[in-house]
Amino acid sequence: MRGGSVAVVGGSVAGCAFARAAARGGAERVTVLERSPGHLEDRGVGLCVVLDRYDELVRAGHLDDGIRHHPVTARHWVARGEDGDPRGRVLWVQPMAMHSYHWGVLWQGLRERIPDGVEFRPGTAVTAVGGGGAVAGGGAGGGSGSGSGDVGAGPAWVETASGGREEYDLVVGADGHRSVVRAAVCPEARSEYAGYVAWRGSFDARLLDTLPGGAARWPEEEVITVCYPGGQVVLYRIPGLTPGSTLVNWVFYAPAPAWLRRADEDSDPLGFPVGALDTARHGELAELAERVLPPYWAGVVALTPVERILLQPIHDLATPRRTAGRLLLAGDAATLVRPHTTSGAAKALQDACAFEDAWRASDDWAGLLPGYDLERGEAGRALVDLSRRLGRAQVTGAPDWSAIDGPGMAAWWRGQLGTSGGFGGLALDRKPNPPSADGN
Repeated sequence: MRGGSVAVVGGSVAGCAFARAAARGGAERVTVLERSPGHLEDRGVGLCVVLDRYDELVRAGHLDDGIRHHPVTARHWVARGEDGDPRGRVLWVQPMAMHSYHWGVLWQGLRERIPDGVEFRPGTAVTAVGGGGAVAGGGAGGGSGSGSGDVGAGPAWVETASGGREEYDLVVGADGHRSVVRAAVCPEARSEYAGYVAWRGSFDARLLDTLPGGAARWPEEEVITVCYPGGQVVLYRIPGLTPGSTLVNWVFYAPAPAWLRRADEDSDPLGFPVGALDTARHGELAELAERVLPPYWAGVVALTPVERILLQPIHDLATPRRTAGRLLLAGDAATLVRPHTTSGAAKALQDACAFEDAWRASDDWAGLLPGYDLERGEAGRALVDLSRRLGRAQVTGAPDWSAIDGPGMAAWWRGQLGTSGGFGGLALDRKPNPPSADGN
């Protein structure tokens, strides 16, 4: 299929990938509508892509070695030991080949790879969308979404906070957890709070030399998972925004602090973005780290400046469908997965691959949208199921770490994965494409 116009709502990882996929597929006009007024590099959290998924995405043209990453070869599972070792007792050394990324570095690389003909509009908040009978938002014609509609009944439209309204052949919702587009595609879908939170932080890796034993206690290729009753901490290095620099990135899963809960909905706490935590709440994190972690890893967490820490309630969401009318969901707007699967970025890029494949295999919109929904809907729901199993096994229903050894850990891990093989994202079932319009 050639021609047509596409609006991508949201300009982060999924949005950039879909904009490029639409342009490569042959769309005549692609516009990215991003709420944030500036660049997004300051979203400094880390993420990983397992090597198998990375290789697939390279072959698909959605990743390449020009985007800086840090190589990881093994995951060390540890817990506090009775011998007082500051690094803790090693439960299991798990071979695990991955590339770790700074979110901002990955985003910048994807943003730079969008063809010049794509219009990227920062500071454009979309307040309402509709198309083919699916409508959501507060603008003219808005209301509760119907979640249905004839694919051929376009066009789709978007309204922005400035009051403007524009029509497109297709609107892609890459607008994340609180997606406006999702409210039109499947208004009944709601994210579910997992019952725990993730503290996240990052800092200059050179600060490790201030700890007893310094950085040498922690080889650069290791991911560390520190297990404790009721949670775990995952630590690894990522590239910094400045070429040549390295950051330490960590994610600390824990029960939600009492002060975090909303007064009107005690079951679902609010989060705190980077820079919003005060000194007292930072002190509570430090106390938790000292109480449950081996000394070296508690010291690593304590090196993080309060302005580089955020607090994120963990949610998940599996939508019953990804398309309605001329609307399509991508990335976290379609499937919100707990971070334990290490699949978030790969999932979004795989969505873009499937979208591009469906575009090239279709003669019209009626073939494109159902093909994409069929390809990615089942995979997304499988990943959510896996992430829930991992969350129960590693956090809310974790075993007695003091009584488990290496073989026991390996069996425990296999029990979580089952037959899915989905850690890091399910394998991408993709046929080779013909050359794209931009030669990539």
